[in-house]
Amino acid sequence: MLSLQSLSNPKPSSLYSSSFTPPKTLKPIPPFRPSRNFYPSIHSLLQYNRKPQLAGDTPRVVVITSGKGGVGKTTTTANIGLSLARLGFSIVAIDCDVGLRNLDLLLGLENRVNYTVVEVLNGDCRLDQALVRDKRWSNFELLCISKPRSKLPLGFGGKALVWLVDALKARDEGAPDFILIDCPAGIDAGFITAITPANEAVLVTTPDITSLRDADRVTGLLECDGIRDIKMMVNRVRTDMIKGEDMMSVLDVQEMLGLPLLGVIPEDSEVIRSTNRGYPLVLNKPPALAGLAFEQAAWRLVEQDSMETVMVEEEPKKRGFFSFFGR
Repeated sequence: MLSLQSLSNPKPSSLYSSSFTPPKTLKPIPPFRPSRNFYPSIHSLLQYNRKPQLAGDTPRVVVITSGKGGVGKTTTTANIGLSLARLGFSIVAIDCDVGLRNLDLLLGLENRVNYTVVEVLNGDCRLDQALVRDKRWSNFELLCISKPRSKLPLGFGGKALVWLVDALKARDEGAPDFILIDCPAGIDAGFITAITPANEAVLVTTPDITSLRDADRVTGLLECDGIRDIKMMVNRVRTDMIKGEDMMSVLDVQEMLGLPLLGVIPEDSEVIRSTNRGYPLVLNKPPALAGLAFEQAAWRLVEQDSMETVMVEEEPKKRGFFSFFGR
């Protein structure tokens, strides 16, 4: 029978068994730090922990073209350019559309363009006076070829644009990391002029047969001009129409053109809103889905990488845009 004294002052033998000896000191448990391969399916989140490594020789001259009008070349130039500027790279965007320029409108800089390349070539101003610095990111500059409703002189061509790119490389403040050339629609003289100084190309297309036909034609012209580094951007993609077999999938587009994929941009109403405000999509807070896709494409452009696609039809359990958005 237990007494009250034995309950108030228990002996050690009543608390511990004879086979167990308590440790003298307890070692602290180290914190759990997952390895890099602990989350094998997450890629886009991990890469934001570092700055992308710039591949290739600088400045990299990239022409953004399509052949067909209205597929999103200017929108791609504005959003890719500002995404690169936000990553810390110096950017010069050249609007090569003569008489029908729109890049200044998308950037909200239409009231700051006082001089153009035509005035530089005529000796009316210096090159640094024609460069328009962005009001949000000082490492992004815009350069327009001519003013609206104006015509270029007959002597302006590919050689003049090559001289302009060489002048940007020889600036006192240093050459930019990227020179993005917004190519006009079509394959006439303006197209030939825009692609002359470029050594890379981003081909913007939409998943319709007319745009793909023009994109295939432009790919052949780029290769004939010596541009071998060509990547494509598939714009205005709708997964609901792809699942209903009313729109070609990204894999179908890639099989038709045979080009590495730089990015896939979903159909997003925020694109129209940002265009009308003169505020690029990648600056929206919270970020839109299309803006995130542009940022991913800019990341791949820096590292000269490409992405992989997954067929939506083979993944019925997955929903939304990221069901076919690869790495």
